[in-house]
Amino acid sequence: MPSISEADRQIVAELETAAGRLEQAKAAIGKVIFGQDLVVEQVLTAILGGGHALLVGAPGLAKTKLATTLGRVLGLAEKRVQFTPDLMPADIVGSEVLEESEAGRRQFRFLPGPVFCQLLMADEINRASPRTQSALLQAMQEHHVTVAGLRHDLPRPFHVLATQNPIEQEGTYPLPEAQLDRFLLQINVPYPSLEAERRMLFATTGAAEEAVDATLSSGELMQAQRLTRLIPVGEQVADAILRVVRAARPGPEADEFVNANVAWGPSPRASQALMLGARARALLQGRLSPSLDDVMALLGPVFRHRMALTFSARAEGHTIDSAIERLSRLIA
Repeated sequence: MPSISEADRQIVAELETAAGRLEQAKAAIGKVIFGQDLVVEQVLTAILGGGHALLVGAPGLAKTKLATTLGRVLGLAEKRVQFTPDLMPADIVGSEVLEESEAGRRQFRFLPGPVFCQLLMADEINRASPRTQSALLQAMQEHHVTVAGLRHDLPRPFHVLATQNPIEQEGTYPLPEAQLDRFLLQINVPYPSLEAERRMLFATTGAAEEAVDATLSSGELMQAQRLTRLIPVGEQVADAILRVVRAARPGPEADEFVNANVAWGPSPRASQALMLGARARALLQGRLSPSLDDVMALLGPVFRHRMALTFSARAEGHTIDSAIERLSRLIA
C-alpha cells in the first residue's frame, strides 16, 4: 500500500477542517431557511465550485432571504439589484461622470455599480430586458467589467445569485442562452413541506426573528474553494461525466430519443460544472472523494438550463426533467 506524503496529510487535515466549518454554515442557514435543505446544499455547492446559481421558483419562497442569509453566514459583502423592465446596463456595472475641479479642470470619474461586491443578488433577473441581462455576462465569466474602454476588476470572491420567476408568468423575458450557460447550477425552489411551513409560520410572525452571524470569512471561503479543486476524482466518475454529457447532445453519441427530441444539448461547461459540483458536494457531506451518486444528484441542476427540447417533443408532453431522468440511467 503506497505511503501518504506529509503534503497529502496536510491537505486531508485542511479538507476535514473545511468540511466541519461548512457544516456549521449549513446549520446556521437552516435556522432561518426552513425546509429547503436540498436548495441550501445546492447553492453552497455552486459557491464552493466558484460559480453562480440561478434560483427558479414562484414568488414568496424565500429566495431573496436565502441570498441575504448566505451573505451574512459566509462573510461576504453583498448587494441586491431589483431587475425591472426599465433597468439599464449602467445601473448594474456603473458609469463615468464628468467632474470639474476647483481649478477648472474637467475629468471623468468612474462610479462603480452594485456589481462591485462579493455576492450580488440579482432579484427577478428575467424581468429586465435581454440587453440589461447581458450586462452581467462579462462580470460573471471574467470577474471584471469594461466601461469606456477601461477595465475594472471585481472583488474576490465574486458570485451571482439570481432569482427567476417561472417564464410562464406575465412580464418576464427568457434569459439568453449565453448567460444561462454561465450559471453553474439552476436550482429549482419548491414549496415547503407542511411541517416546514408550520415552523416558518410561527418563526416569522412573532415578536422577533432568528438572527444569524458570520460563520466563515471571505478568506476562509476562498480557501475552501481552493481545497475543493484539490479533491481527487476517480476515473469511473470522470468517465460517467463525459458519457452522460456527450450522450445529451444530438449526434452520433446520442440515442434515438435524444436525436429525436433534443434541439441542443449541454456545452463543455456542463462537464466542468459536474466535475466541480461533484467535488463540492462531497466536501459538503464530509467526504474526500466524489462518487457516482454526486454526479446523479447534480444532473438536474447542471442540465436544466443547458438543454432545450424541440417543439414537437414539447407538444408530445416531454419535459427537460423527463429527458434528464432518461440520461441518468447511463450513470447507474
